[in-house]
Amino acid sequence: MSESTNIREKLLRIEREEQVRIVYACEAGSRMWGLASQNSDYDVRFVYVRPTDWYLSIFDKPDVIERPVSKQLDIHGWDLKKALNLFRKSNPPLFEWLLSPVIYMEPYTVMPRIRELAPRAFSPRSGVFHYLHMAKRNFRDCLRSDKLHIKTYINAFRPIFACRWTLETGGPPPVDFGTLLEALEAEPAVKREIETLVFRKKAGDTYGPEPARKILADYLERHITELESAAGQAPAGDSLPDDEWDALFRDALREVWGRE
Repeated sequence: MSESTNIREKLLRIEREEQVRIVYACEAGSRMWGLASQNSDYDVRFVYVRPTDWYLSIFDKPDVIERPVSKQLDIHGWDLKKALNLFRKSNPPLFEWLLSPVIYMEPYTVMPRIRELAPRAFSPRSGVFHYLHMAKRNFRDCLRSDKLHIKTYINAFRPIFACRWTLETGGPPPVDFGTLLEALEAEPAVKREIETLVFRKKAGDTYGPEPARKILADYLERHITELESAAGQAPAGDSLPDDEWDALFRDALREVWGRE
């Protein structure tokens, strides 16, 4: 059995056990970013809906489903209501899910409709601040290590490239790391070292060449400082009217449970 088939079977089991319908399931993490090695984990993310009566309650109810299946497979889902509220706030990880090249399930029209709304719902400012915070946190991890840990450095570069993309285009960044790197205007020496890290990451290596550490760390520090100055200049974007999100949620409930 292929891993994709195995994942789909586990998602269908979640539907049965939780009495939900999954409207979207995709790969996240290194396999979404085009950085996976042969031993990379599978990070599955999904969006689900419960029967309509579930939402007709005065009580707060759980809005996530988690299944730590194994060391190699992690499955995590959000209720559609939670997801739509986060889309309203231009939550960058959700925009990444929408762009994932690996989709396990998409049986209804709700996610294609959200993709159509995405350019209007995206806030460049929220995106830039999110990725800048991520870059700073991951750069601190780089400095704590006495070795060039490949995954840690790539995890610091990716949000910096995402910030640059959003500042230059005003839109959400692509999830593929190679696309972000190709668009990068950087010194040839820096770009070569990053390309080497990507190659070694895909080969399954843990540590990179020690001489590259100073070049890469200097680049990260310089660009984080520049982005701290530029982040506030990113436009806030236009939020969609709340009734559009409400209509989308109600339409999804009718589409999903109207088939039952």
